[in-house]
Amino acid sequence: MNIIRNIEEFRKEREKTNKKVGFVPTMGALHEGHLSLIKKAKEENDFVIVSIFVNPAQFLKNEDFSKYPKKEAADIEICRLAGVDILFLPDADKIYQKDEPKVVAPNIRGFVLEGFHRPGHFDGVLTVVLKLLNLAKANNAYFGKKDAQQLILITQMVKNFFIDTNIIPCDTVREKSGLALSSRNVYLSQDDKIKALSLSKSLYKAVSMIQAGDLNSKNIIKEMEKILCEVEVDYVAITDRELNDIEKIELKNTVILVAAKVGTTRLIDNMWI
Repeated sequence: MNIIRNIEEFRKEREKTNKKVGFVPTMGALHEGHLSLIKKAKEENDFVIVSIFVNPAQFLKNEDFSKYPKKEAADIEICRLAGVDILFLPDADKIYQKDEPKVVAPNIRGFVLEGFHRPGHFDGVLTVVLKLLNLAKANNAYFGKKDAQQLILITQMVKNFFIDTNIIPCDTVREKSGLALSSRNVYLSQDDKIKALSLSKSLYKAVSMIQAGDLNSKNIIKEMEKILCEVEVDYVAITDRELNDIEKIELKNTVILVAAKVGTTRLIDNMWI
C-alpha cells in the first residue's frame, strides 16, 4: 500500500494507473462500515484509493472538530490489511487555500433536516468532496446510506457539475443490537448506548408499520416519537429521495430519517424504503 500525504505526489501516482479505480473518501476512525465500502470498491474495481481527511469546513463553531476521533496508525493498518492500493492523507492547509471559491449547497435540499440544524455544514461537505473527486478521478466513489442527505446532495452535485465519477450508495452497517456504526459511537457511555438504540428501534417500528399496510407518514412519525422519548430529538422526517416531505410512503422512493442527541453525542440514522 502506498501512503501519500502530498497532493502533487498523489496526482503523479494516480496518473500511473489506467485501471478501473474505486474511491472511498473517509474522515478516519475506520470501522466495519468503512470496511464494507472498501470491500465493495475492491469487488467492483481493479485499483482502490482511500482518503482520510477530517474536513474542518463541515464543522460548525460549537461542534467537535478538535475532538473528532483520530486513529491514524490503526487506520493505516486497517487499510493495509484490506488491500487498499493508495491511502491519501492530505493536510488541511494543502486542501484549502486563502480566499478560494467554494461550493454552496442547494437552496432547498441543502437547508432542510441536517442543513437546518447545521447551517453551512453541507457547503463544507460538498466543497471537500468536489476537491477529492477531482483529485482521485475515480470511476466509482462509495458513500454510505447512513448519511442519507449527504449522499443525495453529493449525487446531485456530481450530476450538476458533470463529474465523470459514479456515486455508489452502500447499505448502513449495524451492530448486532441494531445501532448504526459511526465513528462518534466512541463518545457513548454504556447507558448512552442503550438509549441510542431507540433510534434504530424507531426505524424498525416504522418498517413494521409499513409492512402491516400503514403508509401514513403522520401515523408512523407519531409512533417513532414515542420510542424516542428518552433522547433529545432534532427531527423525525419522512421524505422522498429528493428530500421532499411526503404524506404517504412511496415504496422504493422513501427515506425515513431521525436525528437526536444522546448524552452529549449527536447521532443520525435512517431507513431507505
